[in-house]
Amino acid sequence: MSKIVIIDTDILIDAGRNIPEAVTYLEDIREQASLAISAITQMELMVGCRNKKELNAVDMFVRHFSVLPINKPITEKAVELIRQYRLSHGLLIADALIAATAITTEAEFVSKNQRHYRFIKGLKLLSYPKT
Repeated sequence: MSKIVIIDTDILIDAGRNIPEAVTYLEDIREQASLAISAITQMELMVGCRNKKELNAVDMFVRHFSVLPINKPITEKAVELIRQYRLSHGLLIADALIAATAITTEAEFVSKNQRHYRFIKGLKLLSYPKT
């Protein structure tokens, strides 16, 4: 299975809360592709933890995904995206790094917050929920 789909933080949070739409979406995508997350998403999930128990749960959950590290090409692409979209669309650093990860790895990407990403040229943004 060579197709990779990078999942955004918002969908993972919903899946972790057992929201059926998110759980079903991930199950459907997993049948067709390898699931991955950006290291930024891993850190966002960790920052949301209130205690060690939740942190351990996040660590167990993240093991179900390939975690893609931030490297020089991703950093350079994120800087380019910030330069291009920060003033016009309000692109944030974390979103730029996550989008740059998808673009640089040529992976598809899915987010519940489509408006955060739909303007980025070169990003293979999937619809959510699946239509």
